[in-house]
Amino acid sequence: MKGRTPLTWLVTGCSTGLGRSIAAHLLASGQRVVATARKAETLADLAGHPECLALPLDVADRARCAAVVAEAEARFGAVDVLVNNAGIGHFAAVEETGEAEARRLFEVNFFGTANAIHAVLPGMRARRRGTIVNLTSVGGLSGFPAVGYYAASKFAVEGLSDTLRQEAGPLGIHVMTVEPSAFRTEWAGSAAETTAPIPDYDATAGAARRAYHASVGRQAGDPGRAAAAILAAVTADRPPRRLLLGNEAFEVAMAKLEEMRADFLAWEETTRGADFPAWDRAAAA
Repeated sequence: MKGRTPLTWLVTGCSTGLGRSIAAHLLASGQRVVATARKAETLADLAGHPECLALPLDVADRARCAAVVAEAEARFGAVDVLVNNAGIGHFAAVEETGEAEARRLFEVNFFGTANAIHAVLPGMRARRRGTIVNLTSVGGLSGFPAVGYYAASKFAVEGLSDTLRQEAGPLGIHVMTVEPSAFRTEWAGSAAETTAPIPDYDATAGAARRAYHASVGRQAGDPGRAAAAILAAVTADRPPRRLLLGNEAFEVAMAKLEEMRADFLAWEETTRGADFPAWDRAAAA
């Protein structure tokens, strides 16, 4: 970052975990940070930094997202980078997941991300520059037992990001998705879970739930290194569209690509045969 003008970063979900590490690393690296969390008191230590604006934010509240961006622009002049980190988890088999729990996951993980995006886009469009970083998960590329609706919410963010990348890219706005594997944060320990497990799923979703809980404090991912990687990627001369974080993320993503490729090629003839015959299409044109 030497010789570069500091950027203003709006980071959601900074009370703990990756969001806290990202905000702290950015400040230590000379960046300006708007650190947000649902409970502003959790940001007291960050708020003491002269280049940090700490604000309460529930990303599920679209009006509050817009207000936070307005406060950020009033303080720093612009939001250069949005880091959509806020999110929640829920451990349950698909059938074990209640409607309220499923909708809450989407309210925070998907619509909360969308709310923050809608808040920063007008300013970024006007300036013809900006970066939107959406933290999804390796679970946004491949499903896992016990986190079906969580994965679905992250898959949704991946799809939204792909479209936004094509729409906003010509306007100077870069969209990056970040797909971490398991990092040493409080996420697995704080995630809610089913209170009515179904015995038939004990060997799949049940075993996964137990493994998630047992992994707390032993996850391979280092949040500090993840924060440094995100800063390096955003400020690179050619920022990536997607950034995997962690060995497991890389291995899972590559295996998913190979699985998809094998299926696509094996069924290529059937796939191509689903269109109208070429002469029919020409006649219709």
